[in-house]
Amino acid sequence: MTQLANALEMVGLTDPGMVRGHNEDAIDFDPAAGLVILADGMGGYNAGEVASGIATTLLSQGVKAAIEVMPPYLPEAMSQKPAAHRILRLEIEKANLAIFQTAQRQAQCAGMGTTLVTGLFYDNRVTVAHIGDSRLYRLRDGLLQTLTRDHSLLQEQLDNGVITKEQAKQSQNKNLVTRAVGIDPQLDPELNDYEVLLGDLYLFCSDGLNDMVDDEEIAKVLNSLNTDLPQAAGQLIQMANDNGGRDNVSVILVRINRKFPAARGLGARLMGWLGR
Repeated sequence: MTQLANALEMVGLTDPGMVRGHNEDAIDFDPAAGLVILADGMGGYNAGEVASGIATTLLSQGVKAAIEVMPPYLPEAMSQKPAAHRILRLEIEKANLAIFQTAQRQAQCAGMGTTLVTGLFYDNRVTVAHIGDSRLYRLRDGLLQTLTRDHSLLQEQLDNGVITKEQAKQSQNKNLVTRAVGIDPQLDPELNDYEVLLGDLYLFCSDGLNDMVDDEEIAKVLNSLNTDLPQAAGQLIQMANDNGGRDNVSVILVRINRKFPAARGLGARLMGWLGR
């Protein structure tokens, strides 16, 4: 874990924005574990922040405990996918059920749920799981790319050619998600793996950022401030608020400062344990 902490620089900020009375976003990140979690809650009263809080807390605890037992790079016997897939899927399912059951038991929490985007960095790669419209971007060699695809009505309309990208910017359906954590007793998170390169910069964000700030402007900030993550995170949130701040806004930035290959073999694992 020392290797990861030295390789990954992480900074996170969350802000209620200019309109909302309270913040229903929740974030959690741990460079030593290679774990990033961002959730954007929804629901009446203060239930949205309950949902996002449950998701981040349970997922953080569960994933950290799981990777102590099962290294995320090990291949699964049946699928040959890295164990990170199984770990993230199982822990997300646990969080989903906890939120769903809380909503069923407590009237003030009825209908609550949350979006989720989480990344587990290991062995020079990242496994990403997401549900809803919170996003992950990657800045590589100056180019910004969206690595997640929104689970939203707006994205479905774009995919089906019902509206154009320009029309989407003016749409009133931006916040209608088609998947969320805690709404149903079962869910289907989307999981993908990406190779990580030295110098990459990853941006996890709630839709309070990308609804208020165009991707081109986000790219400009990340390119100009990619060596000063606290300032970059603060600038992104300030821009969202300057443009209206109609929603809570959260960002987590992860910069790859060193390579972090997995320690394989008994001797390497022992040295890893001794170095923690």
